[in-house]
Amino acid sequence: MSLVSYDLHDGGVLLLTVNRADKLNALNAEVFAALDEALARAAADDFVRAVVVTGAGPKAFVAGADIAEFPSLSSAQGTDLSRRGQQVFDRIERLGKPVVAAVNGFALGGGCELALACHVRVASETARFGLPEVGLGLIPGYGGTQRLPRVVGRGRALEMILSAEMVSAQRAYEIGLVNRVATPEALLADATALARTMAAKSPTALRLAIHAVLDSDAPLEDGLAREANLFGEAMGSADAKEGTTAFLEKRAPAFTGQ
Repeated sequence: MSLVSYDLHDGGVLLLTVNRADKLNALNAEVFAALDEALARAAADDFVRAVVVTGAGPKAFVAGADIAEFPSLSSAQGTDLSRRGQQVFDRIERLGKPVVAAVNGFALGGGCELALACHVRVASETARFGLPEVGLGLIPGYGGTQRLPRVVGRGRALEMILSAEMVSAQRAYEIGLVNRVATPEALLADATALARTMAAKSPTALRLAIHAVLDSDAPLEDGLAREANLFGEAMGSADAKEGTTAFLEKRAPAFTGQ
């Protein structure tokens, strides 16, 4: 079985599943390589309009990095490891197609950072989130110190990081870490339905909207200029012509991504 399965579903939704349930889907070099390969394939696959990421088994989404690799690493090797994880998670964030995390259990350390790299997070009621690195003498290294404050605010991010405590799915929802909470039985169906709703929209508009939102941390003036340029790019697309014409003709649009 592949460490990351690649399953295409109706409506252009791709399900990527981390398959290392015996290790609670912990991230190691091989998992990163498989995930990177799957994401590159998804980016090039025009049939893929949206992606759902989840973990195998009932216990964990991804329960962090594989700590067994860590004691022998030097400082330079640690920097390289961090940069590798960041590169893969950046690919998720900048895929240009909506990525929904279906968090089915523990999302700790690198698993929480993986969920943060996805554009939207749907959590099972049994999910638990945390960044426990300081308890190991480390800090989050796959984007957690940067993405978590952007999602929940600096104060709540520091509380999670400095305490190393886990938060429940409900608490994650309350602080904005997750968008929706579902029963364990409904999680994958709910996440897939949300991804399918997104996939039905213009691929061009989805890509440009993602890029615009990712630039929202820039100064407002710069962000607005970027938005105007991307809006103009959207306006000149075949999808915009189709979408606006279909609206006026009171019919469903047939988007092509052009």
